[in-house]
Amino acid sequence: MPTHLFARTPRLDGTDPEAKRAEIRRYFHDTFDRYEALFQLLANDEEAYTRKPISLRHPPIFYLGHTATFFINKFVLAGLVAQRIDPRLESMFAVGVDEMSWDDLDEAHYDWPSVASVWAYRRQVRETVDRVIRETPLSLPIGWDNPFWAVLMGIEHERIHLETSSVLIRQHRLARVRPHSDWQPCRLSGPVPENGLVDIPAGRVRLGRDLGDPWYGWDNEYGHHEAEVPAFRAARYLTSNGEFLAFVEAGGYADDDLWDEEGLGWRRFAQAEHPTFWVREADPGGQGGILGTETGVRAGKDNWTGTWKLRLVAEEVPMPWDWPVEVNCHEARAFCRWRARETGLPVRLPSEDEWHRLYDHVGLADVPPDAPAAANLHLDHWASSCPVNLFPHGELFDVVGNVWQWCETPTYPFAGFAVHPLYDDFTTPTFDQRHNLIKGGSWISAGNEARHVSRYAFRRHFFQHAGFRYIVSSAPVSQPGSMYETDALLAQYAEFHYGEEYFGVPNFPRALAEIAAAAFARHGHGQPDRALDLGCATGRSTFELARHFARVEGLDFSARFIQAGVQLAETSVIRYTLPEEGDLVVYRERRLEDLDLAAVGSRVSFWQGDACNLKAVFSGYDLILAANLIDRLYAPKRFLTAVYQRLNPGGLLVLASPYTWLEEHTQREEWIGGFKKDGESYTTLDGLKELLGPYFDLVEGPRELPFVIRETRRKFQHSLAELTVWRRRT
Repeated sequence: MPTHLFARTPRLDGTDPEAKRAEIRRYFHDTFDRYEALFQLLANDEEAYTRKPISLRHPPIFYLGHTATFFINKFVLAGLVAQRIDPRLESMFAVGVDEMSWDDLDEAHYDWPSVASVWAYRRQVRETVDRVIRETPLSLPIGWDNPFWAVLMGIEHERIHLETSSVLIRQHRLARVRPHSDWQPCRLSGPVPENGLVDIPAGRVRLGRDLGDPWYGWDNEYGHHEAEVPAFRAARYLTSNGEFLAFVEAGGYADDDLWDEEGLGWRRFAQAEHPTFWVREADPGGQGGILGTETGVRAGKDNWTGTWKLRLVAEEVPMPWDWPVEVNCHEARAFCRWRARETGLPVRLPSEDEWHRLYDHVGLADVPPDAPAAANLHLDHWASSCPVNLFPHGELFDVVGNVWQWCETPTYPFAGFAVHPLYDDFTTPTFDQRHNLIKGGSWISAGNEARHVSRYAFRRHFFQHAGFRYIVSSAPVSQPGSMYETDALLAQYAEFHYGEEYFGVPNFPRALAEIAAAAFARHGHGQPDRALDLGCATGRSTFELARHFARVEGLDFSARFIQAGVQLAETSVIRYTLPEEGDLVVYRERRLEDLDLAAVGSRVSFWQGDACNLKAVFSGYDLILAANLIDRLYAPKRFLTAVYQRLNPGGLLVLASPYTWLEEHTQREEWIGGFKKDGESYTTLDGLKELLGPYFDLVEGPRELPFVIRETRRKFQHSLAELTVWRRRT
């Protein structure tokens, strides 16, 4: 066991800046030392550093340099240093491989620098970071906008890679690693404890953090989420190697019915027949090994002889059957399906909410600052897993620590999520429904990783020091929406409807709805019952009209735009990216409750349709709003001469348009204005009066209403729509 405690992540508040500076400096050096000590597990030769342990990742030399260059790259962005140390290395080591599938092989060839030069670079970085910590003015508390946040970001980033690099070293050929006295695994093992189920009562969980929380955090931890969790039963222990052996021996890896489509694709590609870190001791003619080593395949089962062993970071040991099994999410899910079939119970992985319910139920707290963790966590005990029955947490064991625990929940942003400007791609690439959350931490998880509020997620085929605890529950697992809309036009309209107001111009869809409602109060007939938002785009006016009308339908020709409105009505949130400049984007989240529209969501519905060929069901309205529509229709005359049929007598038609007639949208002979007629200028308003005159009276307007559409950070469209209000004659 270690002779001293690995430094804990520091609080970022207090009253003594110089004492805090000293604490952060100790935290940095302790982290930098421990990370460099990890690489002492590699054999002392260039190949150990430059050969890939697995094809999906860079070789160890990249990660030796990556965490150091991260400090410099972020310090430059934060203004903490004026110049780089080695621009070539800081570019080469900047971005790792984030494969999207198990067969995304990185075939790029890199001219890696010498190992000695990378170690020398790290020494320069250490001196630079130390100087920044000592000399940069420090005020407390340290928040997102404080330059010192970049210092903590670099340290916590190094701790993440302390863990991920240890996994890569664990996948290296044994000939390229060597045991080390500072990285001794647990040597305890005994009989496999019989797993049982523990009743977990229903309860409410509250997740998320405020920016004022005095601890460093990654962006996905901030915001808020609350949920009622129904009662369920949870396995007392993490699933052990011994418990998982029954699944292996039952042919679980060959039973296609136990694997979903994605998992089956991974299993077939990997030729997986047992957990990756299990090694069957082969006879001299065998090929025993681990998937992802340079052989790239496992030994065929028919060639296996001998007994099972377990690959640790730097050695193989006789299989400790009472240790937690370490698998990816696909394997964990397949085991749960097998267990459900064997027992007749609804066995599955827990959701993120259910994991937090476990944590709350047993009354745990984060790692103490001055005592060993009451769990195999934070490198406080061993450099490996340990038996699943060593660390009791209430009625359960290993609620935190030993190995990470896979959850059924794909990672998603909490309400109020925002990216940090220094690291805008830390989390957002994982909001794709393909990265599942892991909770609880492993034996090497330290700093922010060891806090229960941390939220890390990996692709489901990914290997970490991760296992699982199964639960029994018939409650469905919610799949929160996490995707960021990247369609440029849709995102532009989402910002136009729900985003910021630019240059003092009021929100156009909201202003239109307010004008329409006020006009109905002055000129309408009867009570405001039904309204139609025709050409609703992403739906802001639809929701705004629902403040005043009992039922509002939004209709648009674009299914993509309609889906945005549907998503808001169902989930109250929409997320999208906006171009800043070139390939750079910013991330936006808009919620109905923030616009005081949450209460009206039940009164709106959205439909795809053609304004020039409306179905009969779209009739009987008290008000129709058509904004920025008529100059985009292929047959505006047909629409205008028939729209009276959709309104109740005394109903209002509200039109707004900049009259931007373009032949790409409307053939010239269909234009209703904007040309010479009988030698005189014939405006769109003239055309409207001619076409609507037989059935409508113009009761308000024309008036001009401005709107602004953001294209990029520095490019906007500023337009004027002409607004008119028409009343159908009774």
